[in-house]
Amino acid sequence: MGTACFVGIDVAKATSVVAALPSGERWTVRHDPEGLAELVQRVRHLEPERVVLEATGGYEIVVVSALSAASLPVVVVNPRQVRNFARATGQLAKTDAIDASLLAAFARAIHVEVRPLPDAEARALQAVLARRRQIVEMHTAERNRRRSTEARVVTSIQAVLVVLEEQLKALDDDLHTRLEASPVWQKDRDLLESIPGVGPTTSTTLLALVPEL
Repeated sequence: MGTACFVGIDVAKATSVVAALPSGERWTVRHDPEGLAELVQRVRHLEPERVVLEATGGYEIVVVSALSAASLPVVVVNPRQVRNFARATGQLAKTDAIDASLLAAFARAIHVEVRPLPDAEARALQAVLARRRQIVEMHTAERNRRRSTEARVVTSIQAVLVVLEEQLKALDDDLHTRLEASPVWQKDRDLLESIPGVGPTTSTTLLALVPEL
């Protein structure tokens, strides 16, 4: 049996940096349809035990959706959990930024339970992602037309772009709602209860009395 692989993904607005341990492999992907397909393919090839991302306020949604729809073992964690882990293990100074390698180290050190999506939910994600990909492609095509067309039809193209952007936002909101209600999104309780000896009663007490944990 080979050494277990753990993947951390540092998500920005348009790109993600991916790091794997113990191999040290590292690469960057864009959040366009081609980049997301590459991400899924390369992460699947690594056969990771866990893939960890931070909750970053929305940028991570399309990345998590693509990985979840592919039935990869992805979990989303609170950035505070990663930062506290890194400081406790001497891997992060107060002003340092969390990066993909640190997220991979967190994935390897802290056992966060991975609970795959039910088949029906995974299929729903795949359908929404497929439609999102179509909208992105149409949006790109219209923007290209706008740059090379006669001025008299620019207004029509702009109107189509507005509709496509509204549709894209609606699909992203749908993805966000689906994922935040799914087991992919880990809560503080899940992390506490992954510690040996900590059960529901203890975790509830800690969260109530020591919320900074």
